[in-house]
Amino acid sequence: MEYPTDQLSRYTFEEHDVRGELVQLTSSYQTLIRGHDYPAPVQELLGQMMAAVSLLTATLKFNGHIAVQLQGDGPLNFIAVNGNHNQELRGIARLRSELEATDLRSMIGKGQLVITLTPDTGERYQGVVSADADSISTMLENYFEQSEQLHTRVWLHADGEHAAGMLLQRLPATGKDLSGFEHLATLTDTITAKEIYTLPAEELLHRLYHEEKVHLYPSQGVSFVCGCSRERTLEALASVSPEEIQEILAQEGEIVMTCDYCLTEYRFAPSDFN
Repeated sequence: MEYPTDQLSRYTFEEHDVRGELVQLTSSYQTLIRGHDYPAPVQELLGQMMAAVSLLTATLKFNGHIAVQLQGDGPLNFIAVNGNHNQELRGIARLRSELEATDLRSMIGKGQLVITLTPDTGERYQGVVSADADSISTMLENYFEQSEQLHTRVWLHADGEHAAGMLLQRLPATGKDLSGFEHLATLTDTITAKEIYTLPAEELLHRLYHEEKVHLYPSQGVSFVCGCSRERTLEALASVSPEEIQEILAQEGEIVMTCDYCLTEYRFAPSDFN
C-alpha cells in the first residue's frame, strides 16, 4: 500500500476562525528509531512526540528550533525530540529500568513536559507543564491553554511503523464563540489511526470535514536530520583533558565516539589531536 509519507499539511476553514495541521510520517520516523532497540511502547511514544514537534514547529512565527522533552522519575528517564522551521527532526529516549507497565503515567512517573523555543534571533523561551496526564496530546493542550491561552486540540498516533498527528487551534482574538471550534473538534475525534496513516491529506480532510469549506495549503516535507558530524564530535572532545585523551589513545590506539541520535560511529587517531 502507498502511504502518504513525511509531510506536513496546513489548512483553514472559510466559515470558522480555526486553523488545522496534519502530519504523516513514515521513513523519517523509522530512521529515528532504527537500531536503538527501544521497547515497542517507547517507539510509539517517540513517534507521537515526533508528530507533536512537527505540529508545534508549524505553529511558530519565527525561524529557529524547538525542543520537547518529557522527563520523570519512572522507568522511562526521558524522551526528547528536537525540530526546526525546516521540519528537520531528531529524537532520543533513555530508560533507567525495564518497563513493567506500558501506560504513559507508569512509564514516566512523576514528571514534566518541557518545551523550549529558541529563535535564530531573539530571546529563548521555555514552557513547563505537568506530565500528570494520560497522553502527550493532553499535555500539549494544557501547554497551549496555560502559555498562550489558545484553545487547541491535538491527536497523536504511532505504531512503530507510522506516526501521525493533527492539530486544531482557534485563532486568537476573533470574537467568535467557541461553538465552531468545538464542532470541528468533534468531527476530528472520529479519525482512526488507520485513516490518518493511509489517507492522503485531501482525502482525509474531505472524510472529516466534507460539509465544511476547507482550504488546504501546499504541504511541507518532514525529514530526520541528526546534524552530527566528525568536526562537531571532535569539538566535543575538547572538553576532555589532553592527559585523558592521551591515556585513552595509549590504551586503545584510537578514540571511538558514537552519536546518541543516529548511532553514527566516529573514530579518531592520535594524528587527529596534533
